[in-house]
Amino acid sequence: MFTGIIEELGTVANLKTNQENLDITVRANFTSELKIDQSVAHNGVCLTVVSIEGDTYTVTAIKETLDKTNLIHLEEGQIVNLERGMKLGARLDGHIVQGHVDQIATCVNIKEADGSWYFTFQYDPSLSNITIEKGSVTVNGVSLTVVNSKKDEFSVAIIPFTYEHTNFNTFKVGTVVNLEFDVIGKYVKRITELG
Repeated sequence: MFTGIIEELGTVANLKTNQENLDITVRANFTSELKIDQSVAHNGVCLTVVSIEGDTYTVTAIKETLDKTNLIHLEEGQIVNLERGMKLGARLDGHIVQGHVDQIATCVNIKEADGSWYFTFQYDPSLSNITIEKGSVTVNGVSLTVVNSKKDEFSVAIIPFTYEHTNFNTFKVGTVVNLEFDVIGKYVKRITELG
């Protein structure tokens, strides 16, 4: 379980195809604190540490993950948002995040707003995922509040700290991001569909 509060930015050091899987090696400051089998969210995708060497560690993304996330678009040198699993008893500063990406979205608009930024994302509504005004959503692993919720798009407001300490500062119109919709909202939606 994660909170959507990005711990640090990592750099993709190496990418290696392994049959249908992708081994992703990341350089991060907290590598020395990691252990094999530990979960780390990469742009919101929970992946397991399989090896550690120096200041880099490696995780493996399977085909299912590559098909449903933006990890397939990774390039060496690219910056990724990183968060280690939540500690039991710690404050939940973001919201409950599972690290299970529901679908991808595309950035369709970026608007500077006198010291902050509004990012608008469009996604495929046929997968029945929804946002609600002032509800929570995770974009590339970042816990955010929805504004301007529509059937197939929404916006988020980004403060300078978030802009500087996540990979939001690399986004352009056309950037593909990972979305994880609010888990409580998903359960409520499912119950109402069955009821």
